[in-house]
Amino acid sequence: MSNRSTISTPNAPAAIGTYSQAVKVGNTVYMSGQIPLDPATMEMVTESFEAQAVRVFENLKAVATAAGGEMGDIVKLTILLSDMDFFPQVNEVMARYFEEPYPARAAFAVKALPKAADIEIEGVMVISD
Repeated sequence: MSNRSTISTPNAPAAIGTYSQAVKVGNTVYMSGQIPLDPATMEMVTESFEAQAVRVFENLKAVATAAGGEMGDIVKLTILLSDMDFFPQVNEVMARYFEEPYPARAAFAVKALPKAADIEIEGVMVISD
């Protein structure tokens, strides 16, 4: 695929496995799941669920910027939570990062996330030519 490239930025956590922070194909950017790792220290943010959610959205924002886009270019999010009780807080934090029209979204409660995180979010972004 000649129009495929990987996106990498030091402003988001380094990949801790066999994946890229994001892969761009044409105008579409597939963003890997972000957990609340501080990119400077690679340590988990743990003080509160809100702090974890903010860190995840900041990580996504850094990847979006590195890909030549912005949060408003994200068209789809998948949100994974350790407990659906966190869902109202996700909505509150997400409202700080997005305006209407909001991206499409799915949210799931899962048994476990990497590094015992309470939240992981992946996204799909479409950027202009």
